[in-house]
Amino acid sequence: MKKVVLLLISIITLASCSEYQKVLKSEDASVKYTMAEKLYKEEKYKKALRLFEQVVPQYRGKPQAERVMYYYADTYYQLEDFYLSGYQFERFVKSYPKSDKNEEAAYKAAKSYYFLSPRYTLDQSDTDKAIEKLQGYINGFPEGAYLEEANTMVSELRVKKEKKAFEIAKKYHHREDYKVAIASFDNFLVDYPGSPFRESVLYYKLESQYLLAVGSYQSLVEERLEEAKGYYLTYKKYYKAGEFNQQAEDIAQDITSRLEEFK
Repeated sequence: MKKVVLLLISIITLASCSEYQKVLKSEDASVKYTMAEKLYKEEKYKKALRLFEQVVPQYRGKPQAERVMYYYADTYYQLEDFYLSGYQFERFVKSYPKSDKNEEAAYKAAKSYYFLSPRYTLDQSDTDKAIEKLQGYINGFPEGAYLEEANTMVSELRVKKEKKAFEIAKKYHHREDYKVAIASFDNFLVDYPGSPFRESVLYYKLESQYLLAVGSYQSLVEERLEEAKGYYLTYKKYYKAGEFNQQAEDIAQDITSRLEEFK
Protein backbone atom coordinates (compact mmCIF):
# COMPACT_ATOMS: atom_id res chain seq x y z
CA MET A 1 0.00 0.00 0.00
CA LYS A 2 2.83 2.34 0.92
CA LYS A 3 4.52 1.73 -2.43
CA VAL A 4 1.27 2.49 -4.26
CA VAL A 5 0.92 5.83 -2.42
CA LEU A 6 4.51 6.78 -3.21
CA LEU A 7 3.97 5.86 -6.84
CA LEU A 8 0.83 8.02 -7.04
CA ILE A 9 2.69 10.96 -5.49
CA SER A 10 5.51 10.55 -8.00
CA ILE A 11 3.06 10.46 -10.91
CA ILE A 12 1.24 13.60 -9.66
CA THR A 13 4.55 15.40 -9.13
CA LEU A 14 5.79 14.51 -12.60
CA ALA A 15 2.50 15.59 -14.14
CA SER A 16 2.66 18.86 -12.25
CA CYS A 17 6.24 19.50 -13.36
CA SER A 18 5.34 18.62 -16.92
CA GLU A 19 2.41 21.05 -16.86
CA TYR A 20 4.64 23.79 -15.38
CA GLN A 21 7.29 23.30 -18.06
CA LYS A 22 4.60 23.37 -20.72
CA VAL A 23 3.23 26.69 -19.41
CA LEU A 24 6.74 28.15 -19.21
CA LYS A 25 7.17 27.52 -22.93
CA SER A 26 3.67 28.70 -23.82
CA GLU A 27 3.09 31.92 -25.78
CA ASP A 28 -0.20 32.55 -23.96
CA ALA A 29 0.37 35.26 -21.33
CA SER A 30 -2.99 34.66 -19.64
CA VAL A 31 -2.20 30.97 -19.09
CA LYS A 32 1.18 31.92 -17.61
CA TYR A 33 -0.36 34.51 -15.34
CA THR A 34 -3.09 32.14 -14.12
CA MET A 35 -0.51 29.56 -13.13
CA ALA A 36 1.82 32.20 -11.65
CA GLU A 37 -0.94 33.47 -9.36
CA LYS A 38 -1.89 29.90 -8.40
CA LEU A 39 1.72 29.09 -7.50
CA TYR A 40 2.05 32.36 -5.60
CA LYS A 41 -0.99 31.52 -3.47
CA GLU A 42 0.46 28.04 -2.86
CA GLU A 43 3.65 29.79 -1.65
CA LYS A 44 5.70 28.23 -4.45
CA TYR A 45 7.42 31.55 -4.99
CA LYS A 46 10.45 30.47 -7.02
CA LYS A 47 8.29 28.84 -9.68
CA ALA A 48 5.83 31.72 -9.60
CA LEU A 49 8.65 34.23 -10.10
CA ARG A 50 9.84 32.61 -13.33
CA LEU A 51 6.37 33.02 -14.78
CA PHE A 52 5.85 36.56 -13.45
CA GLU A 53 9.15 37.60 -15.03
CA GLN A 54 7.78 36.48 -18.39
CA VAL A 55 4.32 38.02 -18.12
CA VAL A 56 5.08 41.40 -16.54
CA PRO A 57 6.29 43.01 -19.81
CA GLN A 58 3.24 41.65 -21.64
CA TYR A 59 0.75 43.14 -19.18
CA ARG A 60 2.14 46.68 -19.07
CA GLY A 61 -0.58 49.20 -19.81
CA LYS A 62 -3.36 46.63 -19.44
CA PRO A 63 -6.07 46.61 -16.74
CA GLN A 64 -4.54 43.55 -15.08
CA ALA A 65 -1.10 45.19 -14.79
CA GLU A 66 -1.71 46.53 -11.27
CA ARG A 67 -2.50 43.08 -9.89
CA VAL A 68 0.39 41.47 -11.79
CA MET A 69 2.90 44.07 -10.58
CA TYR A 70 1.85 43.70 -6.96
CA TYR A 71 2.25 39.92 -7.04
CA TYR A 72 5.56 40.31 -8.86
CA ALA A 73 6.98 42.66 -6.20
CA ASP A 74 5.64 40.57 -3.34
CA THR A 75 7.13 37.40 -4.79
CA TYR A 76 10.58 38.96 -4.48
CA TYR A 77 9.66 40.02 -0.95
CA GLN A 78 8.59 36.51 0.04
CA LEU A 79 11.82 35.13 -1.43
CA GLU A 80 13.74 37.68 0.70
CA ASP A 81 15.32 39.29 -2.34
CA PHE A 82 14.94 42.66 -0.65
CA TYR A 83 16.93 44.74 -3.13
CA LEU A 84 14.49 43.83 -5.88
CA SER A 85 11.37 43.82 -3.71
CA GLY A 86 12.18 47.34 -2.49
CA TYR A 87 12.71 48.51 -6.05
CA GLN A 88 9.58 46.81 -7.43
CA PHE A 89 7.31 47.98 -4.61
CA GLU A 90 8.52 51.55 -5.11
CA ARG A 91 7.71 51.25 -8.81
CA PHE A 92 4.26 49.96 -7.87
CA VAL A 93 3.60 52.91 -5.53
CA LYS A 94 4.60 55.42 -8.21
CA SER A 95 2.64 53.68 -10.95
CA TYR A 96 -0.56 53.06 -8.97
CA PRO A 97 -0.95 55.83 -6.37
CA LYS A 98 -4.70 55.19 -6.06
CA SER A 99 -4.40 51.43 -5.64
CA ASP A 100 -5.98 49.70 -2.64
CA LYS A 101 -2.55 48.08 -2.20
CA ASN A 102 -0.67 51.39 -2.24
CA GLU A 103 -0.09 51.68 1.51
CA GLU A 104 0.89 48.05 1.91
CA ALA A 105 3.28 48.35 -1.03
CA ALA A 106 4.81 51.53 0.43
CA TYR A 107 5.31 49.79 3.76
CA LYS A 108 6.84 46.67 2.23
CA ALA A 109 9.13 48.80 0.08
CA ALA A 110 10.40 50.57 3.21
CA LYS A 111 10.63 47.33 5.17
CA SER A 112 12.69 45.79 2.36
CA TYR A 113 15.31 48.48 2.95
CA TYR A 114 15.08 47.79 6.69
CA PHE A 115 16.05 44.17 6.04
CA LEU A 116 19.05 45.36 3.99
CA SER A 117 20.50 47.30 6.92
CA PRO A 118 23.75 45.53 7.96
CA ARG A 119 25.10 44.91 11.46
CA TYR A 120 26.36 48.01 13.21
CA THR A 121 30.07 47.29 12.61
CA LEU A 122 29.65 47.74 8.84
CA ASP A 123 29.04 50.79 6.66
CA GLN A 124 25.63 52.25 7.53
CA SER A 125 24.64 53.74 4.15
CA ASP A 126 21.85 51.18 3.76
CA THR A 127 20.70 51.96 7.30
CA ASP A 128 20.43 55.65 6.39
CA LYS A 129 18.41 54.70 3.31
CA ALA A 130 16.13 52.44 5.36
CA ILE A 131 15.44 55.23 7.87
CA GLU A 132 14.67 57.60 4.99
CA LYS A 133 12.25 55.12 3.37
CA LEU A 134 10.49 54.25 6.62
CA GLN A 135 10.17 57.92 7.50
CA GLY A 136 8.69 58.45 4.05
CA TYR A 137 6.04 55.84 4.82
CA ILE A 138 5.33 57.42 8.23
CA ASN A 139 4.95 60.89 6.70
CA GLY A 140 2.86 59.61 3.80
CA PHE A 141 0.52 57.54 5.98
CA PRO A 142 0.32 59.30 9.38
CA GLU A 143 -2.62 57.09 10.36
CA GLY A 144 -1.43 54.01 8.49
CA ALA A 145 -2.03 50.42 9.52
CA TYR A 146 1.71 49.78 9.86
CA LEU A 147 2.63 52.99 11.67
CA GLU A 148 3.61 51.38 14.98
CA GLU A 149 5.85 48.81 13.28
CA ALA A 150 7.46 51.49 11.12
CA ASN A 151 8.25 53.67 14.12
CA THR A 152 9.71 50.68 15.97
CA MET A 153 11.98 49.89 13.03
CA VAL A 154 13.14 53.51 12.73
CA SER A 155 14.03 53.52 16.45
CA GLU A 156 15.92 50.25 16.09
CA LEU A 157 17.90 51.53 13.11
CA ARG A 158 18.76 54.77 14.87
CA VAL A 159 20.05 52.87 17.89
CA LYS A 160 22.18 50.79 15.53
CA LYS A 161 23.76 53.96 14.13
CA GLU A 162 24.26 55.32 17.64
CA LYS A 163 25.95 52.08 18.71
CA LYS A 164 28.38 52.35 15.82
CA ALA A 165 29.24 55.96 16.70
CA PHE A 166 29.61 55.05 20.37
CA GLU A 167 31.86 52.07 19.66
CA ILE A 168 34.10 54.20 17.42
CA ALA A 169 34.53 56.80 20.17
CA LYS A 170 35.12 54.09 22.78
CA LYS A 171 37.77 52.55 20.53
CA TYR A 172 39.77 55.79 20.70
CA HIS A 173 39.44 55.64 24.49
CA HIS A 174 40.74 52.07 24.62
CA ARG A 175 43.64 53.02 22.35
CA GLU A 176 44.51 55.76 24.86
CA ASP A 177 43.97 58.46 22.25
CA TYR A 178 42.09 60.46 24.85
CA LYS A 179 41.84 63.82 23.10
CA VAL A 180 40.24 62.26 20.03
CA ALA A 181 38.01 60.13 22.26
CA ILE A 182 36.75 63.20 24.14
CA ALA A 183 36.05 65.04 20.87
CA SER A 184 34.19 61.97 19.56
CA PHE A 185 32.11 61.70 22.73
CA ASP A 186 31.27 65.42 22.47
CA ASN A 187 30.16 64.97 18.86
CA PHE A 188 28.05 61.99 19.90
CA LEU A 189 26.23 64.02 22.57
CA VAL A 190 25.43 66.70 20.01
CA ASP A 191 24.29 64.25 17.32
CA TYR A 192 22.34 61.87 19.59
CA PRO A 193 21.12 63.79 22.67
CA GLY A 194 18.46 61.23 23.62
CA SER A 195 20.54 58.13 22.99
CA PRO A 196 20.38 55.06 25.28
CA PHE A 197 24.21 55.22 25.21
CA ARG A 198 24.25 58.71 26.75
CA GLU A 199 25.21 57.56 30.25
CA SER A 200 28.08 55.44 28.93
CA VAL A 201 29.28 58.36 26.80
CA LEU A 202 29.30 60.76 29.77
CA TYR A 203 31.18 58.25 31.89
CA TYR A 204 33.81 57.40 29.28
CA LYS A 205 34.28 61.08 28.55
CA LEU A 206 34.99 61.60 32.26
CA GLU A 207 37.39 58.65 32.35
CA SER A 208 39.16 59.81 29.18
CA GLN A 209 39.68 63.30 30.60
CA TYR A 210 40.89 61.88 33.93
CA LEU A 211 43.39 59.54 32.28
CA LEU A 212 44.51 62.35 29.96
CA ALA A 213 45.12 64.55 33.02
CA VAL A 214 47.13 62.04 35.07
CA GLY A 215 49.30 61.24 32.05
CA SER A 216 50.00 64.89 31.18
CA TYR A 217 53.03 67.10 31.76
CA GLN A 218 52.94 68.51 35.27
CA SER A 219 52.09 71.97 34.00
CA LEU A 220 48.85 70.66 32.46
CA VAL A 221 47.69 68.27 35.17
CA GLU A 222 45.77 70.67 37.43
CA GLU A 223 43.81 72.30 34.61
CA ARG A 224 42.90 68.94 33.11
CA LEU A 225 41.90 67.50 36.48
CA GLU A 226 39.56 70.46 37.03
CA GLU A 227 38.01 69.76 33.67
CA ALA A 228 37.60 66.08 34.60
CA LYS A 229 35.93 67.17 37.84
CA GLY A 230 33.41 69.14 35.78
CA TYR A 231 32.69 66.03 33.69
CA TYR A 232 32.14 64.06 36.91
CA LEU A 233 29.62 66.64 38.14
CA THR A 234 27.79 66.44 34.80
CA TYR A 235 27.63 62.66 35.01
CA LYS A 236 26.29 62.78 38.59
CA LYS A 237 23.75 65.46 37.69
CA TYR A 238 22.00 63.11 35.28
CA TYR A 239 22.88 59.69 36.72
CA LYS A 240 22.99 59.84 40.53
CA ALA A 241 22.63 56.07 40.76
CA GLY A 242 23.92 55.16 37.31
CA GLU A 243 25.57 52.03 36.01
CA PHE A 244 29.05 53.56 36.36
CA ASN A 245 28.38 55.31 39.66
CA GLN A 246 31.08 53.48 41.66
CA GLN A 247 33.76 53.95 39.01
CA ALA A 248 32.86 57.63 38.75
CA GLU A 249 33.10 58.02 42.54
CA ASP A 250 36.53 56.37 42.61
CA ILE A 251 37.76 58.74 39.90
CA ALA A 252 36.29 61.75 41.71
CA GLN A 253 38.04 60.82 44.95
CA ASP A 254 41.37 60.48 43.18
CA ILE A 255 40.82 63.81 41.38
CA THR A 256 40.13 65.50 44.75
CA SER A 257 43.29 63.97 46.29
CA ARG A 258 45.46 65.07 43.38
CA LEU A 259 44.04 68.59 43.35
CA GLU A 260 44.75 68.89 47.08
CA GLU A 261 48.45 68.45 46.30
CA PHE A 262 48.38 71.59 44.17
CA LYS A 263 47.06 73.60 47.12
